[in-house]
Amino acid sequence: MKHFSHYINGQFSPGSDHFESINPANGKSWATFPAATEAESNLAIESANTALFEGPWASLTATARGKLLHKLGELIAQNAEILGELETTDSGKLATETKTQSKYVADYYYYYAGLADKIQGEVLPIDKPDMRVFTTREPIGVVVAIVPWNAQLFLSATKIAPALAAGNTIVVKASEQAPAALFKFAELVNEAGFPPGVINIITGFGEPCGRVITSHPMVAKVAFTGGCEVAQHIIRNTAENFAHVSLELGGKSPMLIFDDCDIEGAVNGVIAGNFGASGQSCVAGSRVFVQKSIHDEFISRVSKRAKSIVIGDPLNDKTQVGPLATTLQVDRAYNVITSSIKQGAKLVFGGNKPAKLAEGNYFEPTLLDCPDQSIDCVRTELFAPVMSVIPFDTEQEAIHMANDSEFGLGAGVFTQNLARAHRVSQKIRSGIVWINTYRAISPIAPFGGFKNSGGSREAGMDAIHEYTRTKTTWINTSTEPMDNPFVVR
Repeated sequence: MKHFSHYINGQFSPGSDHFESINPANGKSWATFPAATEAESNLAIESANTALFEGPWASLTATARGKLLHKLGELIAQNAEILGELETTDSGKLATETKTQSKYVADYYYYYAGLADKIQGEVLPIDKPDMRVFTTREPIGVVVAIVPWNAQLFLSATKIAPALAAGNTIVVKASEQAPAALFKFAELVNEAGFPPGVINIITGFGEPCGRVITSHPMVAKVAFTGGCEVAQHIIRNTAENFAHVSLELGGKSPMLIFDDCDIEGAVNGVIAGNFGASGQSCVAGSRVFVQKSIHDEFISRVSKRAKSIVIGDPLNDKTQVGPLATTLQVDRAYNVITSSIKQGAKLVFGGNKPAKLAEGNYFEPTLLDCPDQSIDCVRTELFAPVMSVIPFDTEQEAIHMANDSEFGLGAGVFTQNLARAHRVSQKIRSGIVWINTYRAISPIAPFGGFKNSGGSREAGMDAIHEYTRTKTTWINTSTEPMDNPFVVR
């Protein structure tokens, strides 16, 4: 049994309370993690606050901060195999994906390393004589980053990298589900040479850890990725400290398949959007709207393609769909599918645990042919490889159905009509729209949603603005003394 430790103020601490982690591929305990107590949670915040204002980090130039971030990126790239295997063992995600994603995570640190000394203000053409006025962007303060289990290295990078580039310090709360890769990452932070307290990595439960770190008076910002219910708790907690909150929440993303699409590309697109990452993705395109003229052919092609999908050990490079992270997800998927069939959905394939994989949290890739959007599987975010197909007649109908959701994170449009691609993408209410592709990401491109998917942006230059405050400086250049103090200039 492997044990991982908190990383607080540049030191590894085994913690006083612990919990076990279950390998989703076989249902067996494989590691223990520390569950942060109230005292340990406070210590992490206080360490970050001290590092922000008193330690060497406070006096580093922006260029020097960038060099540290670049060094961290290099270490991540060098350790991508180890990081990927740990994440796979702990979460059940495919090793082919976790190893590739770990390598690509390094690019986020490189990107923000380059931006660190390019965060700048501007001189304002002010409307008053003898005044020189300019703005600067300054660190927002101590940042708390809370990430979910399904892509912890990636989702923490989208917060850590811009936060540090902007000069902040950070406390990362790894998910209590599958945090192993982030604790290995802590070793790389230590090796890179960041001053103590700049990056702190802990894990624990909502009470006391989550409550303490989101309501602490020293915290200036909370960056959260996860579900709406937890986000509501965080917002209530930050009423105690008025911390800024950025939210990247759930999704139930639509994919619009028009009859003029390249149908093979569209089939591959929905396979990627629904069965990639075993369906455990916030941008899973699980509401698939297919124009009626190609509806039957499309389902036939997806069904044929699904027969060749390899389900099994996530550490095997030939596996294409691995286990779900928890037994709860398996039960939830099964229950929603059962209720959806009773409501009128037709089960085309899948819908259960694979017979040959009795151990572990495996679930078959599933397609449900649904008459409309009232069916449970169309409305519920499942985090499982479950695809709902709904027919439509007209472009306007497809847009209306796509927008008929509380979420607005991602969307896919498959059409070879360029005018339609532009027209439809402008009318879909989501933060990301992919045209004739799906699940593409980049450190250069902002990522975030509309509506209940959250309104913040991660990645790109937009993220830097999320981690800075604008300061305005007024300088009186006149040689004359300030005149009447009772008149506002």
